[in-house]
Amino acid sequence: MEEINVEQITKRSIRGIFALTSRTFFLQIITFAGNFLLTVLLSPSSFGVFFVVSAAIAFLSYFSDIGLAAALIQKKEAITEEDLKTTFTIQQVMVVTIVIIALLSSKFIGSFYHLNGMGVSLFQALALSFFFSSLKTIPSILLERDLKFEKLVIPEIVETLFFNVTAVVLAFKGFGISSFTYAVLARGLSGLIAIYIISPWKIGFGFYKKCASKLLSFGIPFQVNSFLALIKDDLFLAYLGKALPLAQVGYIGFAQKWAFTPLSLIMDNVIRITFPSFSRLQEKKDLLKRAIEKSIYAACFLIFPLLVGLVLLSPYFIRLIPRYVKWEPALLSLAFFSINAALSSVSTPLTNALNAIGKIKTTLYLMIFWTIATWVLTPLAIFFFGFNGVAIASAVISLSVVIVVYLVKRHIDFDLTRTISSPLLGSVVMALAIYFLSPIMVKSVISLILMVFVGAVIYFLTILLFARKQLIEDIKLVKENIRN
Repeated sequence: MEEINVEQITKRSIRGIFALTSRTFFLQIITFAGNFLLTVLLSPSSFGVFFVVSAAIAFLSYFSDIGLAAALIQKKEAITEEDLKTTFTIQQVMVVTIVIIALLSSKFIGSFYHLNGMGVSLFQALALSFFFSSLKTIPSILLERDLKFEKLVIPEIVETLFFNVTAVVLAFKGFGISSFTYAVLARGLSGLIAIYIISPWKIGFGFYKKCASKLLSFGIPFQVNSFLALIKDDLFLAYLGKALPLAQVGYIGFAQKWAFTPLSLIMDNVIRITFPSFSRLQEKKDLLKRAIEKSIYAACFLIFPLLVGLVLLSPYFIRLIPRYVKWEPALLSLAFFSINAALSSVSTPLTNALNAIGKIKTTLYLMIFWTIATWVLTPLAIFFFGFNGVAIASAVISLSVVIVVYLVKRHIDFDLTRTISSPLLGSVVMALAIYFLSPIMVKSVISLILMVFVGAVIYFLTILLFARKQLIEDIKLVKENIRN
């Protein structure tokens, strides 16, 4: 397997961020359009069914990997064919077992959540798409290990197009929940074909005890961490599907999806690049310190203003778009989920850094804390605040970012205050401008778009005024590496 030096790591990481962010922005436009049309065409209850069933499948999927993929990416030495075959064999045994269990239990799950036949079919389709996704693991690892993210994004473009086009067309024709069923199957098959065209790997089975032992020493704690995240998030959402009316679950899903859209647009890409990049720099602490600061700055620079604009302008958006006023009850949840998203743009790269330097047990303890806090605080918040309590508890728990900062600074002496100061200041100035100008300016969809533009201009002017040198240096670094 190809080994790369520090210069290549820098170059490929920057290229990867540029490629993933720019192309994922294109995907988010498609997803935005798809979500908008689906929220117009479908009822909150239909979204609630999709939200709950997806969470149930996500719960099963966490038993399919036991952290072997992450162990291959984090491994200091070059990965071998024995590593790949061992990982693939273990994973497929687990995946096939889980899929069979899911299909056999689909009617019971449908009865538990009071799903009709279309809801059960959606669950079964998601189970099959989970199997298709598992076959993509090794080709994806080979690309991710070599930091070739510009190729890795192509299957995602294919999947997003197939999912959204299929779902919207069928929803328009009146298929209801079944629109999601056919869409997830189309997404799974198209992505599988695309990844093997881009990163071909001859499927092979084998089990090598020495390889398995070494990979599992990192993989099992990593997967326990992921499993706790599952209990904290997806399993709790599955519980909400039983505890709250599906329409209210739909409001929660709507608010969470939109609040986390900037996080998905930016942070998902940063995570995918920083984990393998940090792993390759784990023995070079000075370079790792700079890489952490740059990744946090890049995330906050884009996520902070996007969240500010989303929270302050969403009430106007809902009132101005026909048939969208039905989502107005979700606005308070949107605001609190956005607090979580903003703080996650800091905590996520830091937990990623802890994993990359092998401190997997530290992140495991953090996840235990977050899981317990979620299951204790959220039901209490629901009792006092109704369905909005889910988002309120989420925001309160996210304040634990201060603990994450402390733990990382014990190993890597990075400067968080300097890193986030300019994006935070720019977002505050932008928020004040939007808050006072919007009631005067926003009277139509066109004026709403103009307000978005005005907010963006104010944000960038503030950054140029107070942090011009840092911004110019970062732009120069990106341009040099893209050009090279």
